[in-house]
Amino acid sequence: MEKGKVIAISISTRRGLPKRNVPEAIFIRDWGIEGDAHAGKWHRQVSILAVESIDKMRERIPSLRPGAFAENLTTRFVRVPELCVGDVLKVGEVLLEITQRGKECHTGCAIYRIVGDCVMPKEGVFARVIKGGKVRVGDEVEVIKALAPTP
Repeated sequence: MEKGKVIAISISTRRGLPKRNVPEAIFIRDWGIEGDAHAGKWHRQVSILAVESIDKMRERIPSLRPGAFAENLTTRFVRVPELCVGDVLKVGEVLLEITQRGKECHTGCAIYRIVGDCVMPKEGVFARVIKGGKVRVGDEVEVIKALAPTP
């Protein structure tokens, strides 16, 4: 099984604001991250992006940091763009089920306006929390292929 690490956790209290990095966060089953504006009863409770994807954009904007693409979790050594809907990630004590790969970029974020490209729509994924708990920067991320659905 593929294993990686959490290198950043990012949240914001309002949509449209840059996310701030925090050392740990509480993930709530069927809701998302406590205190994050994107939490709720829907399929995109948590957004995930690999730092390797961010590094591609750092070639053009060296100051980019984890959370700059509004992702909640930034990972290292997890092939996030290859994750499939239905895959499960074990992040510390939390289980996340992948619900969507990529997204349509409706208005073009600030990064897209600067460099004409953005990695989140192509290489990011979204998940719902199927088992809650605490996640800390440095926690292990384990990719588990398609577990049986939870009731």
